[in-house]
Amino acid sequence: MNQLVYVILGVMFGLLLSLAGATTFDFYAQLFQFQNMQLSRVIISAVIVGSIGIFLMKRVQARAVMTAERIKFETKSLPKHWVLGSLLFGAGWAITGSCPGSAPAMLGEGKLIIVPTLLGVIAGTYLYGWVQSRKGKCNR
Repeated sequence: MNQLVYVILGVMFGLLLSLAGATTFDFYAQLFQFQNMQLSRVIISAVIVGSIGIFLMKRVQARAVMTAERIKFETKSLPKHWVLGSLLFGAGWAITGSCPGSAPAMLGEGKLIIVPTLLGVIAGTYLYGWVQSRKGKCNR
């Protein structure tokens, strides 16, 4: 039953991304050329809503839905290598004309040209996990 809930939530999220224009290649090109800032407004709105949500979750000491365990919010330091990772992430956005979050929604819309991007996202995620497990930092 839980899997069905996740599928429904995923479809709803993809629909919202589509309605916001986050599945349109041209909007990404226009964003990175500073011609159309619609996607930046969508991103800023998501950051604001997420920040309010985290604030409220901390305030009420929220618990996980599935396990009822109290959610822990840990402050992490900012590693220097994140700057390089952020630049690489942004370059991937600009080159592919898509965000890793909107790429599955693009596939759902039938934009098969996104398949290489999705394969790159999967490969990059796997590679990151593999490197972290070699360093002993990944909990498995």
